[in-house]
Amino acid sequence: MKSRFTEEQIIKTLTRLKKGEKAKDLSRELGVSGHTLYNWRSKYQDMTVSEAKKLKELEHENGQLKKLVANLSLDIAILKEVNSKKW
Repeated sequence: MKSRFTEEQIIKTLTRLKKGEKAKDLSRELGVSGHTLYNWRSKYQDMTVSEAKKLKELEHENGQLKKLVANLSLDIAILKEVNSKKW
């Protein structure tokens, strides 16, 4: 899922929230729900922009690795099935 906001924009928004701006006002200004702000805060709390970018890269790499493991597991299951049959 692609976000409309960059990590830098999210971190700046959270900084404004931390400085005392109301979540209701920020969510209205950005056009997001209060729940989205809560999710951002739980995910990016106290991160710098570079840390947030690194997190996004790692999440992408993790997704690719999960797909690779799933494909390999499927290949192994197919090979076991083929080898178990009597010819």
